[in-house]
Amino acid sequence: MSSKQSYRVCCFFRRRFKLAVAEAPAEIKALFDTYSDNGIMAADHLQAFMMEVQGEDKVTKEDAEAVMEATLREHKHLKIFHRNGFDLEAFFRYLFSDINSPLPSSPKVHQDMNAPLSQYFVYTGHNSYLTGNQLNSHSSDIPIIEALHKGVRVIELDMWPNSTKDDVDVVHGGTLTTPVELIKCLRSIKEHAFVASEYPVVLTLEDHLTPDLQAKVAKMVTTTLGDALFSCGSECLVEFPSPESLKRKIIISTKPPKDYLESKSITEKDNGTHKVKDSSDEGAWGKEVSNLKDKYEAFDENAPDYGELQDEEDFKDEDHNLQKDAPPEYKHLIAIQARKRKGGIKEWFHVDPSKVTRISLREQQLEKAVRTNGTDIIRFTQRNLLRIFPKGTRYDSSNYNPLIGWRHGAQMVAFNMQGYGRPLWLMQGMFRANGGCGYVKKPDFLLKADPVFDPNQILPVKKILKVKVYMGEGWYLDFHHTHFDVYSPPDFYAKVGIAGVPADSIMKSTKTIEDNWIPTWDEEFEYLLTVPELALLRIEVHEYDVTGKDDFGGQTCIPVSELRKGIRAVPLHDNKGGRYKSVKLLMRFEFV
Repeated sequence: MSSKQSYRVCCFFRRRFKLAVAEAPAEIKALFDTYSDNGIMAADHLQAFMMEVQGEDKVTKEDAEAVMEATLREHKHLKIFHRNGFDLEAFFRYLFSDINSPLPSSPKVHQDMNAPLSQYFVYTGHNSYLTGNQLNSHSSDIPIIEALHKGVRVIELDMWPNSTKDDVDVVHGGTLTTPVELIKCLRSIKEHAFVASEYPVVLTLEDHLTPDLQAKVAKMVTTTLGDALFSCGSECLVEFPSPESLKRKIIISTKPPKDYLESKSITEKDNGTHKVKDSSDEGAWGKEVSNLKDKYEAFDENAPDYGELQDEEDFKDEDHNLQKDAPPEYKHLIAIQARKRKGGIKEWFHVDPSKVTRISLREQQLEKAVRTNGTDIIRFTQRNLLRIFPKGTRYDSSNYNPLIGWRHGAQMVAFNMQGYGRPLWLMQGMFRANGGCGYVKKPDFLLKADPVFDPNQILPVKKILKVKVYMGEGWYLDFHHTHFDVYSPPDFYAKVGIAGVPADSIMKSTKTIEDNWIPTWDEEFEYLLTVPELALLRIEVHEYDVTGKDDFGGQTCIPVSELRKGIRAVPLHDNKGGRYKSVKLLMRFEFV
């Protein structure tokens, strides 16, 4: 790597900048001096550091030796190691290494997985088969495979008759999206369901089929999924099974068969005049996440929502009710029965002690319901499942604030995984918890019958999180030297904050470090947390631009409940959630 970089100013002149070398901040140097002897940190010194600064109480000298060996392997090309231990440079490299993650270094499931499914947040996809926008992109099994590999546990399939009415396609009905065969999706689900997690996969189905095609689906599903298919017969469940008892099982969830409606073309609805908004218009991160709108527009609770033109909740009963004609083998597939909402908001969340069920709400319906019936929603979700899905005007596959659903106990907050932006980063952050298995146990306060948690109540501060941002590095390895600025090195600043209940949600910014690929901010922030159980630590790096359109420099989101204290290397991700190869921040976390 060259020690200098050249930037063209005009046809005849260039500016040359010295490429900075990553150097340990003063506080790191002081800690090294404290935990070393004559400039060498031996294994017992490292053990003391890990126990006293990093909060790793159970670490042994053998563990410290293993850390040293792992660091040596990761950086053996640098030839910076003393045979008796770490020198300052080696210690600094250890702090910046993957072994020093802010999350548990060996991710594993550690929460109780023996409670009913209703007691977990579940990593949930919406229109999982779409490759892009909601109106005219392709349907494919590829995004389903990608979602499963990321740990998504709920896959949505919309089933429609194919063009010749003799087979079943998966397609976003009433739009210009192209179809994919159901059998292709099922085969891919069977093959990839448990690559990232052994815990159950739920298939939420939108059924727009005739009885003969329902019978075909029943045979297709049972033959393709085989022993992986969970079945409980035609009886309704009194209580949901646990994720532990359903390991490596695939569960079908839909409404009991009722109505079959022909697909209406988009031209019948609106002449295809809707334009798909380009999310890039809002930058790589999109708009800031909002908690709730100050005002909400009145809407017909039973009216179709354009863009979700044929949603499972939007069909009205027709005279040609086909439930009595649905083949029994198809009915027996449905392990988690969804029901249609009837009556007003209060009736939506009626709890039947004799059985459990699932209902779905559009994001606007949830926003309206939480204003007046927040505790009813929480009481409902203590036994039953609530699925939230994006409003139909999100043609660009954007998303909404998932925390509105989570803090009211909604288990299945369904997201467009093919999109990007801040809401999706929150979703990805939440499900980094519990070993990334796709199931996160709900906090105890959402499960208490008496008193029921009130999300609108301002609670006392429970924890204080102190975050220090030392520095960042790696951009010069992962980006071309003119990526951020054609004329000079980048001007980076970091934003660090909390997403959680409204009282806890806040973002704070560092100063901007000009013309430096390795910015050192050395700034500390403090966050007062009233509900730390639902708090997510948000981290973003931007490159300042005088035009006001700052460039994206990376992001990550970490569940506060799993954040390891001490000095940690925080890897950053791109706008879709993919991890950068080299970009990291060095940060310190303390709880008081």
